[in-house]
Amino acid sequence: MMMRTRSVLAATALLTTLLHAADGAAAAAAAGGPPAQARRAAPDRQAGHAAALAGIGGAGNAGAQEFTTSAGRLDRVSLYLSSGAAAGKVRVQVRAVREDPGSAVADAVVDLASLGGPGAGWVEVPLSASVSPGSRYWLFAQATTAGDQPVVWYGTRGDTAGGPEGARYDGAGWRESGGRFAFYVNPSGPERCGEVEACYVPASLKPARTAGLLADGRGAVEAVEPAFAVGARYVPGSNVLELPSGRWRYLPAGSSKSRVVGADDPGALAQIAESRRWLASGTVPGGSGARREGAERALLSMRALLRPNGAFAAAWYPFWDFSWPRDSAFAAAAFAHTGHDEEAYRILRYNAGTQRPDGTWEARTRLDGSGPPDDRRWQLDANGWVPWAAWQWYRTAPAAGRAERLRALYPALAKAADFTAGSLDAEGLPPASPDYWELPTATANIGTAAPLLAGLNAAADLASELGRDADAGRWEQAARRLEAGIAKRFAPLGYGRTADGLHGRDSAAAFMAPPFNTAPADLPRALDDTYRELRRPNGGLVPGSDPDTRWGNITWTASTSFFALAWTASGERAKGDAVLDWVLGRRNLLGELPETVDAQGLPKAVVPLGWTDALVLLTLTGQEGRGLETPPGPRT
Repeated sequence: MMMRTRSVLAATALLTTLLHAADGAAAAAAAGGPPAQARRAAPDRQAGHAAALAGIGGAGNAGAQEFTTSAGRLDRVSLYLSSGAAAGKVRVQVRAVREDPGSAVADAVVDLASLGGPGAGWVEVPLSASVSPGSRYWLFAQATTAGDQPVVWYGTRGDTAGGPEGARYDGAGWRESGGRFAFYVNPSGPERCGEVEACYVPASLKPARTAGLLADGRGAVEAVEPAFAVGARYVPGSNVLELPSGRWRYLPAGSSKSRVVGADDPGALAQIAESRRWLASGTVPGGSGARREGAERALLSMRALLRPNGAFAAAWYPFWDFSWPRDSAFAAAAFAHTGHDEEAYRILRYNAGTQRPDGTWEARTRLDGSGPPDDRRWQLDANGWVPWAAWQWYRTAPAAGRAERLRALYPALAKAADFTAGSLDAEGLPPASPDYWELPTATANIGTAAPLLAGLNAAADLASELGRDADAGRWEQAARRLEAGIAKRFAPLGYGRTADGLHGRDSAAAFMAPPFNTAPADLPRALDDTYRELRRPNGGLVPGSDPDTRWGNITWTASTSFFALAWTASGERAKGDAVLDWVLGRRNLLGELPETVDAQGLPKAVVPLGWTDALVLLTLTGQEGRGLETPPGPRT
């Protein structure tokens, strides 16, 4: 972040660095930096400084730096601070005399707690003072914290990348040519944090790998780092970020890197208008307030995660940037119910095209459709989720041309249903297969059995729509066998994780409820018991209570959302409302839904997660009573 020398510093001024004790005690000089190769700062950010300029916390310690300015008034200054304190104060003054507090022409206090606790980054301090252009002043900072936790005002002690040898702090001063600075006077434009440099980022945000998405609406996507989300917000109805400076960050069409532009930039305005038109082409559920905002953000994030070829990325981060049939099936259903028919059908076509010859699917595929990224074992639940999603799409699709589009999908649906029917054992249960836990089980699990039941019922009903009565009858018979097997082996266990009863409860018990399956009579109690057992102190759910799997107190927004959707679709509106509000209450500072939530209720892992977005949209649709139906069970 380079200082604008003509407007902020006098043209020939040196930025002289002096450290001193606020009470006149000995100076608190910083320790020496690491080896030269580790001291170099990255050329486009100042988040990792080589050495402290001054430890300004603790009794008697403070820092001061000399500056001159061509301005006649101070509106703000910014400092790069690192704090280990959860609470406390940093006093910032502009003084005419370094050692004299009475010479202060501006005085402000920064509340460390309001910054979010321990962390690091640029902190902007509002001021209001008249100054004499060209006169010398001192920027002074001192921290007071409980327990003397460290608070450090940072500068760069080693060489700065791209700067001359003399452009470093070495006790004599910084030359402004090519160097980086420890503070700014009246920062504006790119000097303000959130553009090139990170605003102060609480350590609590670091467990989240991403914070949001920039997208051009045509397939180009860029993840927003948490460090550059602080103080920002999306321009409503768009994937354009308004930064703390008031300028905008957006991803121009076809570009792989975002740009920061003025708030009236024509390219950004056109992108905002286009995304709002897309939202208006369907329905945004949720009414008003947090629910409407959450739904809008979920739709825009899902659109960003959807590739032009129909692949749907689970999230935009390495190892999540693959297309799972399960996640994409929920996205297709959500798009269908919000009236975004083209997006829903595009996903279904992609899944049909990536089906394996035997009628099953890989656990996940690369986004270009070229196959699985590794040797992770295939997961049979996709054979239920894809037909279920196709049924949800068909029930909402425009009538014109709907049957012909279904016929294009039908070969894949038929192969999926036939494989499922042929896989059932003498008790009517499917083989053991990894499910949404991505873990194998020794016997059949409810996370596979319940989706397969939904898929068989969905496939049979779609076959009837096309006059394929023989197919419908065959799959109905298989559904009856599977339903009986679940009733015999899972129902007595409260629809627990596995048929052998050795692995506790599973949030996938909710898959036995609408809008997946017609709920058995004993399911309501089982869902209550499962929810109670899986709930953690932060209010969310872990996927299960398997004694062999340690989930701790990290809760999963998707597993929690299963119950919001199941209870809403079952008519238990109050229960569904409570869970939905908890999930929406975990949105991050940009309004995005995370994959997981830590014990303190803060986002972890990737943000946003497309599966949770889809679950929330389906729940909101159900709350509005807009046709969230369940595939009919076997006909008697």
